[in-house]
Amino acid sequence: MSNALNSIFKARSVAIVGASKDPSKRGNQAIRKLRADGYEGRIFPINPKETEILGIGAYPSILAVRERIDVVLICTPARTLPSILEQCGQKNVPGAVILAAGFSEIGAEGEAIAQATLEAARKNNVRVIGPNTNGVFNLQNKMNMVGVQDVEPGNIGICSQSGNMMLAFVTEAKRRGGVGFSSYVGVGNQLDVTLAEYLEYFGEDNDTKASVFYVEGFQDGRAFLDTCRHVTQKKPVVVYKSGRTEAGQVAASSHTGSLASSFDLTRHLLRQAGATVVEQSDKILSIAEGLSKLTVPKGGRVAILADGGGHATITVDALVDAGVELAELSTGTVAKLNNVLPTAASCVNPVDVAGGTDDDPSVSAQCAEIILADDNVDILMIIGMYGGFAERFNPALLDNEIETSQRLAELPEKYGKPLIVQSVYNTVRPKPIEVLKEAGVPVFVWPEPAVRCISELIDYARARTRNALSPLIVPDGPTEQGKAILSGVIGEGRDAFYEHEAKDLLVQYGVSVPPQMLATCEADLKQVPVDLGNGPMAMKIVSQDILHKSDAGGVRLKISGEDELRSAYKDILANARGHDPEADLRGVLVAPMADSGVEVIIGVVHDAMFGPVMMFGLGGIFVEVLKDVSFRALPMSRADAESMIDDIQSSKILEGVRGALPVDKTALVDLMMKISQLALAHPEIREIDLNPVILRHDGYAVVDARMILNSKGQ
Repeated sequence: MSNALNSIFKARSVAIVGASKDPSKRGNQAIRKLRADGYEGRIFPINPKETEILGIGAYPSILAVRERIDVVLICTPARTLPSILEQCGQKNVPGAVILAAGFSEIGAEGEAIAQATLEAARKNNVRVIGPNTNGVFNLQNKMNMVGVQDVEPGNIGICSQSGNMMLAFVTEAKRRGGVGFSSYVGVGNQLDVTLAEYLEYFGEDNDTKASVFYVEGFQDGRAFLDTCRHVTQKKPVVVYKSGRTEAGQVAASSHTGSLASSFDLTRHLLRQAGATVVEQSDKILSIAEGLSKLTVPKGGRVAILADGGGHATITVDALVDAGVELAELSTGTVAKLNNVLPTAASCVNPVDVAGGTDDDPSVSAQCAEIILADDNVDILMIIGMYGGFAERFNPALLDNEIETSQRLAELPEKYGKPLIVQSVYNTVRPKPIEVLKEAGVPVFVWPEPAVRCISELIDYARARTRNALSPLIVPDGPTEQGKAILSGVIGEGRDAFYEHEAKDLLVQYGVSVPPQMLATCEADLKQVPVDLGNGPMAMKIVSQDILHKSDAGGVRLKISGEDELRSAYKDILANARGHDPEADLRGVLVAPMADSGVEVIIGVVHDAMFGPVMMFGLGGIFVEVLKDVSFRALPMSRADAESMIDDIQSSKILEGVRGALPVDKTALVDLMMKISQLALAHPEIREIDLNPVILRHDGYAVVDARMILNSKGQ
């Protein structure tokens, strides 16, 4: 953990630079809020024009304070920052929170101030939160330097690039009850401290059980991914990434480049690192609440205990839609439930008590314990009107229901399994519901949000296990022959490989590539039957100036016999010259036609924010229309590659349809890992595009390969 961040969030002393007697100023509001909340640390108002503020002795400068200062809240204009940070350095202050705006967002003048501020911070070993932040709070430390009122304390940490989003969370938490926050930081311009560092802090903070990140943009996405992969082994990380419609930063010089749009890529990479990615802002807090409270399940089988058919049916539908498995109760469990419930009850999953709890709510706890004791059950959902029996049927049931809630709240720890409740009475907050919430059991009004929470919990558990058990695979380095092939391309001043060169490089990393022959004149075609056989051939133009060969009429398929080979050769060259008269034509590549199968695309792109990223999806000519693709950051594990395959919507096609045999997924994963090794061994290659790769039940065929270098091969 960053010692500076720990000093800031758990500060035992706070200096307010720009402290004021004016109640409308942040330098006044901060002091008032700290005192109102009972902050137990020292407060040092800094104002050279005042001797006291709000009854506290004021100081003319930071240097005038003789005691230790853990954090400085700076409420003065941007131009004052370098000199203030210089004083912080002389005083050995570890951190500063800067409220001022007016930096790079206002142009060159602001950029100059920002640079001077950063240089002063680095020179004086002061970590800076902001600038342009609305502050930080730590409710365990009773330190609220944001000024927001009535914040519920709890175990969720918030890191946000929007102050309004923090206000939305705080307001929603107050309305719902039972959910609160440990710490908050508004990151502002991220001049110094990055999102990855805040994530590391929350990961180490014992008061934080889950963290929420509202992100508009990453400054160092790879650092965040690496930190997230580590932190999510200990606790959940919930991320909402805004700006889903932004165009990708990668130039669309290949299919892979054009499909690597920022949000889709970011979403997949965050999930790979174990984060829970939420795409609807009104679901952020409810999911974070559930993940912060629920026991991480060992599996994903869900049982339902309901007191009515309607909500049970809705819940089952939602679970099925989410791809969540319904538990099959053991015969012993069914027998025990039959002994407890009336004859009209349904004792298979979902369990419908059929009025068996109406006059005795404690039966809910009996049934819940029976179900949670079943080895076939990983998660239990209680559905319906629990918490409202006293209000619905008989006020005399209230004490019974409160005691039942206390019993229910003990079950997750006893059995090591999560319990989640959906109750129509949640909004009116009856005492039995409040008892559950206070004990850490999440309660929802509607089934769908509860199911979404369960689904994300299961995904989190699986990602944590996957990342723990399947290590990232990093290459030893480039092969000598691979370096020679690359040097040849760079030596000719090209930024793109010819297809045969790309395939030759693939071979160096263990990729199986069909035989091929470069024909530079018609006479070369006589060698085709000798080198490649007598079967039908595929012929393609070879030119660094023509990347999309089909569009230029530079491809001919199913060519047989010397006459057809010659005719196709002439046509391909003529079409290429017609497409681009200035194109440098190096010949025609001839290879045997690949057997039929499922066409997929495998690509690698160097993203400006996240570094090397692999893409996988259905391939062929419609790949950019269907856009059914998945992404993973490199290096990746075999488990990452396997999950990549499952992530595409059309993954069932790979299982075999209409009598077709399933593709060889083991060979596919092997291929993906080899491409990963190649890409990591040769960072000079900006884009790799294998499209199509034809998958069969007994292997694969790389039909086309395209590789593009970084500028000047760097």
